Amino acid sequence: MINHELFDVIIIGSGIGGLVTATQLAAKGAKVIVLESYLIPGGSAGYFQSQGYTFDVGASMIFGMGNKGTTNLLTKALDAVNVNLETIADPVQIHYHLPDNLDLKVDRDYEKFIQSLIAYFPHEAKGIRSFYNECQRVFNCLNNIELLSLEEPKYLLRVFLQNPLACLGLAKYLPLNVGDVARRYIQDPQLLKFIDIECYCWSVVPAAMTPMINAGMVFSDRHYGGVNYPRGGVGQIAEKLVTGLEQFGGKIQYKARVTKIITKQGKAVGVQLANGQVYHGKKIVSNATRWDTFTKLLPAENMPTNEKNWQQRYEKSPSFLSLHIGVKASVLPVGTECHHILLADWEQMTAPTGTIFVSIPTLLDPDLAPTGYHIIHAFTPDWMSNWQGLSESEYIAKKEIAAGQIIDRLDAIFPGLDAGLDYLEIGTPRTHRRFLNRMDGTYGPIPKRKLWGLLGMPFNRTAIPDLYCVGDSTFPGQGLNAVAFSGFACAHRIAVDLKLRK
Repeated sequence: MINHELFDVIIIGSGIGGLVTATQLAAKGAKVIVLESYLIPGGSAGYFQSQGYTFDVGASMIFGMGNKGTTNLLTKALDAVNVNLETIADPVQIHYHLPDNLDLKVDRDYEKFIQSLIAYFPHEAKGIRSFYNECQRVFNCLNNIELLSLEEPKYLLRVFLQNPLACLGLAKYLPLNVGDVARRYIQDPQLLKFIDIECYCWSVVPAAMTPMINAGMVFSDRHYGGVNYPRGGVGQIAEKLVTGLEQFGGKIQYKARVTKIITKQGKAVGVQLANGQVYHGKKIVSNATRWDTFTKLLPAENMPTNEKNWQQRYEKSPSFLSLHIGVKASVLPVGTECHHILLADWEQMTAPTGTIFVSIPTLLDPDLAPTGYHIIHAFTPDWMSNWQGLSESEYIAKKEIAAGQIIDRLDAIFPGLDAGLDYLEIGTPRTHRRFLNRMDGTYGPIPKRKLWGLLGMPFNRTAIPDLYCVGDSTFPGQGLNAVAFSGFACAHRIAVDLKLRK
């Protein structure tokens, strides 16, 4: 079956990067269709409902939904298509429960956080201020410029002429990693480990391998725009973007699994679905990972050289083992914060089940659970290889054992959790691969070795004419605000290429 309609842009996947690309282009008058293999939009920023609970598929710690500056990209994406979403401010980004009795809350108030950290490391007071102030300088540079495509020369020239100091400041940090900067100011090994976990909780790599540009955004925006939770759950971001897309004439088709990107004379010209249906477009955008794009949707044997080189520099990060829990409200002590990180041994930080991430979004939005109950989403990095080659009974038994171990760990900060359980859903890397269509269920790319900051990350254009990539496999990387940046950049580059006037 061939759909004879010619689209300006076909977007494969409705993750946040894909939806921001779609809405930006639809608002500029492009004829856009998004093809989504699942039943709802959002990908890892989606949701599911069961027994009165509304669970976020992924993390609930949301940046980019502030109301000032230029880095509030999710807010800007919604505004561009005339939709809005009520948010709830989170007063604390993370409550850390770390080795050596390091129990610390990252308060929304910058000075309060700095003082809390200095209280643990008074001998490093000067270094702490110097390091986090440098992160602030990176953020201030970002927050002074419009964040669009770095592949568009006219934009770069315009931004440089408008903000030369901010641009020069950012250029200085592009090749740097957090560890490079932290060690200029800090010597205490435990404090450096704390900065490692500060990076690991969103980049899945330690400070030595985390780009300074990304850290400047995260470590500073939490005190500027803040962490803000969408009322109704994280899935509302994607739902609202779809509403805006359709209001501007764009389309989204669900249960539309793309199995092939069609090329003609070396150019991308369309896509084919699992049911054989074919769509044609002037520009094709893949919101799949680069591994899926260049080994599944395109012939792996024809992979462009620059993609082979990228795969030499980057590898797939782990996936996650996730517990979606419904629990009696009485289990949570008064004053419990929404987000927690548990680590018992610094040497186990990157090991499966070493670091446990916890989100309790009902502390901000109680309507996500039945009255008298809370949601606890606990997840820990895990690898697909740990879950392959199992029989069905072995798989179920292994899930139950792993869930029991995590619940035992959580019981240390939430005594009586096991007795208060009302609902439990266990997801493994196999679950992430199945529902999110991500190779090995990966969270995204991580460097195989120490690289020069963000300079190794590819932009949106690919070596195949008229084929673009968007999402966490492109600059600037993982996280909802980062993939929104990727979406703005991709849409801007395509709008220029299509000569859209709006």
